[in-house]
Amino acid sequence: MHPWLLSAIGGALIGLSAILLMGALGRIAGISGIAGGLVTGAGDRGWRVAFVVGLVAGPLLLSWLHGDSGIGAPLVSWPWMALAGLLVGFGTRLGGGCTSGHGVCGIARFSPRSLLATVVFVLTGVVTVFVIRHLLGGAEA
Repeated sequence: MHPWLLSAIGGALIGLSAILLMGALGRIAGISGIAGGLVTGAGDRGWRVAFVVGLVAGPLLLSWLHGDSGIGAPLVSWPWMALAGLLVGFGTRLGGGCTSGHGVCGIARFSPRSLLATVVFVLTGVVTVFVIRHLLGGAEA
């Protein structure tokens, strides 16, 4: 199967899951909000646990069925990944949500705040890749 077709199927499944979560529970499929509710002890833990378990189970199931999850091994050490995770957590608090909440759900709801947040996410990613690959001489992926 062509990689573009797999990407299209994956995108459609993400959109479908966001629609189902909004339709069934009236909740936005933003990972930072879902995981944050687990950490802070929100009263509606059941669906949050199911969502996070699905995030972990999906690649495991794909690896079992296909022999490869497509994720790959980390390219940096654990301390760098921990630092990156903390920065992402800080950014999601600062931005009032994450790429899934703003980029998938917010833009679909025509939220100007989500459109702006998504533009900032993408531009930050572009600048980061440029700096790492071209100014700091990092390896090409």
